Amino acid sequence: MPRYDVIILGGGPGGYIAAERLGKAGRSVLLVEEASLGGTCLNVGCIPTKALLHSVKLLDHARDSSRFGVTVESASYDWKTMQDWKAKTVATLVGGVGQLMKQLKVTVVTGHGRMVSPTSVEVDSTVYDADDVIIATGSVPVVPDIPGVADNPGVVDSTGILALESVPDRLTVIGGGVIGVEFASIFARLGTRVTIVEMTDEILPFMDADLAARMRACMPDIDIHLGATVQSVDATTVTYTRHGASEQIESDLVLMAVGRRPQVSGWGAEEIGLAYDRGGVHVDDQMRTNLPHVWAVGDVTGRSLLAHAAYRMGEVAAACILDDAAPRTGQGLRQDTIPWAVYSVPEAAGVGLTQAECARRGIDVVSSTAPLVLSGRFVAENGLSRAGIVKVIAERDSRVIRGIHMVGPYAPETIWGAAGVIEMEFTVDDVRQLVFPHPSVSEGIREAVWAFPDKKGNERK
Repeated sequence: MPRYDVIILGGGPGGYIAAERLGKAGRSVLLVEEASLGGTCLNVGCIPTKALLHSVKLLDHARDSSRFGVTVESASYDWKTMQDWKAKTVATLVGGVGQLMKQLKVTVVTGHGRMVSPTSVEVDSTVYDADDVIIATGSVPVVPDIPGVADNPGVVDSTGILALESVPDRLTVIGGGVIGVEFASIFARLGTRVTIVEMTDEILPFMDADLAARMRACMPDIDIHLGATVQSVDATTVTYTRHGASEQIESDLVLMAVGRRPQVSGWGAEEIGLAYDRGGVHVDDQMRTNLPHVWAVGDVTGRSLLAHAAYRMGEVAAACILDDAAPRTGQGLRQDTIPWAVYSVPEAAGVGLTQAECARRGIDVVSSTAPLVLSGRFVAENGLSRAGIVKVIAERDSRVIRGIHMVGPYAPETIWGAAGVIEMEFTVDDVRQLVFPHPSVSEGIREAVWAFPDKKGNERK
């Protein structure tokens, strides 16, 4: 029986980052991946959507360039070339992961892995054994039990829409979360008539409610129906109820974008006695499961279905395996410090708690906001017509910052610094001492913290 120090089941962000950390430390690692290294993120998620978004943003800028003194005649797009660029980008990054695994002497096996014991994994009739096993099986799209959805060629998920051979004239998106909003932004910029049908009262329901509403207001080219419950899909006609009335939308294609769920079945979780439920594999903050020497990271835990969260979980699990005592003294995953980002038009990002979550936890907070037009770079590159805002939430008495949320260009590139503020429990006054580069959009955070009243309650003049 082939034996390794660690077997990793799944080659997505959580799996390959754990393999990287363990390989660099000299451990023998077997990485099992059924499809392609990089998982959903690199192949049919984060990366291909960003490649397409970059193309549509270039088109958007070209069409808007005349007000900045640059004339682009007849800006247009070629869908096949956009798809070719997407494929090239994916191939480059997937190949890079494979080369890194080779350099670190990580053994990569392609095939369906199944756990046959807490320390054994079977792949194509070969059983591999290890001291530790990391489960990183990821997630799959949610397919709700809506009449007319199953086996309907007019309904695609986030993987299927990336493979379209042509751009639809009309697109209905079921679900106003990150996936739905990002694809809506892409196709609306290409001239598709896009409608979002969202069951809750606001798009992006995890966002701070004030900023989510502002985000929606910045999407006038997308028809958004809130509080709408889909009843059925007939070919590409969506029937839903809203405010007690039944309504229909006819389109050429329907995107099912109601989210993803942890992939907890099909690889032996139940057979080996692993603790899990529909919400994911149960882990502690060091990624330990209920079974000794069995760890779980990434989407399969259900704790945060984000690639960068999977990175951190993979690093934590690897650190625990390399030095079991060290992580118990403080190293681990802090859920409230994981940033999120929406790469739509406009972009948005945030980290920490929203005001609603603070209220649910009984935390007394105050907030301040600053428009991004206070940033010289924002105005120079966008003028006054594009919206942008920063919101900072802090505890009323201690002034410890509990959340920072942004809507506008470069928000995802800026939010890592805000994550540091939350991680280190900086106060409003701590952040006031930081020096922000000028001119930069990040100065919106500086403006927002200076908009807080001082300790005596005096407003900034």
